[in-house]
Amino acid sequence: MGYDYFQFTQQYQLAVCNSNPTPCKDPAEKLFTVHGLWPSNSNGPDPVNCKRKTKVPQAPQPIDTTLKPQLEIIWPNVLNRADNESFWNKQWDKHGTCGYPTIKDKNHYFQTVIKMYITQKQNVSQILSKANINPDGTGRTRKLIESAIRNGTSDKEPKLKCQKNNGIIELVEVTLCSNYLGNHFINCPNKIPQGSPYFCPIKDIRY
Repeated sequence: MGYDYFQFTQQYQLAVCNSNPTPCKDPAEKLFTVHGLWPSNSNGPDPVNCKRKTKVPQAPQPIDTTLKPQLEIIWPNVLNRADNESFWNKQWDKHGTCGYPTIKDKNHYFQTVIKMYITQKQNVSQILSKANINPDGTGRTRKLIESAIRNGTSDKEPKLKCQKNNGIIELVEVTLCSNYLGNHFINCPNKIPQGSPYFCPIKDIRY
């Protein structure tokens, strides 16, 4: 199964820990860190588990040890389900294998995530901070958050995910979308619909 764009999804650690029944492994930081880079389709189901369906290398490939220090920082497994390396391998097996030919192999997948988050400055925490939106628990409008992110992504629309915790709506995830080659931003298709428990309301979104 093919794909036509990438979702680069980042999760706000504090909100993830507040909204999930699984306990967090470490004290949550007030940071957006990587959840995953997912080949996706604007129409139809998103591909998953493509190792035997694409020309991606079949042989087992260890994660390059030179990549691990950066991955530990930008892509921690927030929830106490598995160690970081198991989490990364799961993301590769489920999603990364579907990114061929843009994603050449396992280590290229992780290199691409590092490049996006660090080199290309697609770090949502930094993007929001540049617009003076800081993680202080203040309620903000959806328009303000979206505008701040658009300013950092060539004026392209992000995808937001919120969740209600003890009556408070928190910003849980932000997804930045890019084209098939992953080399320029696009407007995110398939926004979370109104009526979904993950829909972000017009105002009073806490971050």
